[in-house]
Amino acid sequence: MSDQEHDTREATIEAPALVELPPVETPAPAEANVEAPVEAPSQAVSQEVTEAVAELDSAETSAEAAAKTEAEETVATDAASESDPADAEPAPAKAQPKYQRGQVYQGTICETSPTAVLVDLGEGDIGVVPGRELELMTKRMLESLVVGAKVDVYLVNPRNHRGKMVLSINHAMEEMDWRNAEKFAKSKAVYEALIGGYNKGGLIVRFGRLRGFVPQSQLSEARARQISGNTPEERYSPMVNQPIGVKVMEVDRHRNRLILSERAATREVRVKRKESLIAELTVGEVRKGTVVSLENFGAFVDIGGGEGLVHVSELAWGHVTHPRQVLNLGEEIEVEVISVNPEANRIGLSRRRVLGDPWDEIATSLRRGQLARATVTKLTKFGAFARLNDYEAVEGLIHISELSAERVEHPREVVGRGQELVLRVIKIDIKERRLGLSLKSVNSTEYLDLDWEMAIQESVTLPADEAAAEVSE
Repeated sequence: MSDQEHDTREATIEAPALVELPPVETPAPAEANVEAPVEAPSQAVSQEVTEAVAELDSAETSAEAAAKTEAEETVATDAASESDPADAEPAPAKAQPKYQRGQVYQGTICETSPTAVLVDLGEGDIGVVPGRELELMTKRMLESLVVGAKVDVYLVNPRNHRGKMVLSINHAMEEMDWRNAEKFAKSKAVYEALIGGYNKGGLIVRFGRLRGFVPQSQLSEARARQISGNTPEERYSPMVNQPIGVKVMEVDRHRNRLILSERAATREVRVKRKESLIAELTVGEVRKGTVVSLENFGAFVDIGGGEGLVHVSELAWGHVTHPRQVLNLGEEIEVEVISVNPEANRIGLSRRRVLGDPWDEIATSLRRGQLARATVTKLTKFGAFARLNDYEAVEGLIHISELSAERVEHPREVVGRGQELVLRVIKIDIKERRLGLSLKSVNSTEYLDLDWEMAIQESVTLPADEAAAEVSE
C-alpha cells in the first residue's frame, strides 16, 4: 500500500461519516404560575366562573381597553426602536437601571397642562403622563392632579424614542389594586365593599379599579335566600349597592380574573358586625329584625348587622313549646333589647315585651271568683294548665285538688288536653303573673252572689235582643 493510500485510510478512520439522527421531541416546559391563588376554589366553582368571567372580560369598558392599547403600542414602539441588529455583538453586562419598566414609583406633580402632566420622581428625573391618558380620566381625578400633589405612577418606558420617561397613573392604580388583592388572598382577610353589578352567574364587586366576581355558589346563605326570579335582573338587581364582605379566593392578573367568596367570609363578617352592633346597643331599646333561625330553645333575630337570641320564654306571654308556633323564618318582627354581653358577644332579645302585657288588662277586668271559659293546654302530675279564651296569652293552673271534690290520682281522670271548660278564677297574682283556676268550685254556693252580680252586669252590656234571649233561656 502506498503512503498516499495509507494517509487517506487514517483520515477516514479519524473522521467517520456523520449519521443524521431523527430529531428528539422535547416537551414544552410547563408554564410557571407565579401568581397562583393562595386558596384555589373547588373544581365546581372553577367551572361555574369560567363562563361568567368570560362575560366580564368581553364587557370591559372602552376607557380601560383604550388605556391598555395605548400602553401596548408604546411598549412595542420602544422595543422596536431600541432593538439591536441580529449580527451585533453581545453587549457587556450593564449595571441595574435606576428605573425599571413595569414598576410603580411615587412622584410629585411639577407641571400640568391640558396635553400632559409632568411628574418629578426625584433628583431631577422627570416623567410625562401623556394627554391620551388624561382624556380617559374622570373630572374628579383630573381636579386632584395639581402641582405639588403626590401621585403613584407606573413606568411604561424609562426612555422612549424621544428620550422621555413615559408614565401612567391609571396603570399604577390598577397595579396597586392587583398587589392589594394578592395581599388579601394571602392573609385571608375580609374585604368590605359594595355590590357594583351582576351578570348571569353572580355578583360583581369593585375591588378598587378591578372587578371581582362572586359566583352564586359563593354567596352567603342569608343573601342566597333573597334570590328570587328567573332572570339575572330579577335575582340580583335588588342587591346592587348593598354592602358585602368577601374573601379573595383566586388572583390571576394575566387572565384578568379575580374570584371572591362571600360564603368564606360569613363568619368573620358576622362577628365583626356584631361587635360594632353591641357597642351601640342599649338595654331597653326596641329594634326591628328578621327571623333567621328557629331552634328548640328560641329564635335568632338579625337586628341589623348582628343576631340576637329570643329565648322561648320571651317569645310570647303564653306558653310556647317551640318558636315555630308563633314565628316563621324570614318574618320581620319588633324586639326589645334585654341584655348585652360584649365579653361573650351575645345579645338577648324579647318579643313578648313589645306585644303588650295582657296581665295589665287582667288586673282591671278579671275578678277573683269570676267564671271564665278556658281550654286545657297541658297535663301534669300536680294539675292541668288552661288558657283563657278571652286572654289567649294567659294560662292558669287547675291544681289537682281543684279538679273534683273526690280524690284524683291524675288530672287525665277528669280532663283532657284541648278540652274546653268553664272554670272559676280563685287566685290572681299580678306581680308573679299567676292565675289559679278551679273546676270543682264552678257550682259552689260560695260564689252564688258573685255569679248573680256578674250575670246582671253581662245582661246590661249586651244588646237588648241578646239580653232578652238570655233571660228567656
